[in-house]
Amino acid sequence: MSRVAIFASGSGSNAENIVKYFKGRLKSKDFHFFTNSSKAYVNERAHKLDVKVTTFSRDEFYNSSKIIDILKDEKCELIILAGFLWLIPKELVANYKGRIINIHPALLPKFGGKGMYGKRIHEAVVAEKEKETGITIHYVDENYDEGKIIKQVKCEVLSSDTAEQVEKKIHALEYEYYPKVVEELLQI
Repeated sequence: MSRVAIFASGSGSNAENIVKYFKGRLKSKDFHFFTNSSKAYVNERAHKLDVKVTTFSRDEFYNSSKIIDILKDEKCELIILAGFLWLIPKELVANYKGRIINIHPALLPKFGGKGMYGKRIHEAVVAEKEKETGITIHYVDENYDEGKIIKQVKCEVLSSDTAEQVEKKIHALEYEYYPKVVEELLQI
């Protein structure tokens, strides 16, 4: 089994959920977390899960081959973005074309693009009085949230829903469907 790289910038709850989903089928050593923040809670999750974690700077990510070299050395088969906020460099996309996926907490193309992440999206969904929202799992290309869609799952937005309530619905969808899509892509 080749390794799976999971990139996260913050809490890492989706990263943890994916690792736990594969418990008994994949080992913690089959995963490698990458983060752009030494203070992100994903580091603590990695420690608790016994998953290797690499922290990198903006300069290392955009102006060196450090990340690609590690991914190749470890024979990473799939790169999963789980709350990773930086645009993926063209060189990384080219080296892993069709093997980088992302989850977006809205039904793309709505509420996508630079700066559209987390609570900002849920607030926009509520402000626009959307009747439904959901998640989009897609391949990553050189632009934010424009890669080919793999799967979308919808949920209802009630007129009484707050951004926090929408966020809870979205997290439930993410935790249920993201690991299943990863499983399909890995053909486990």
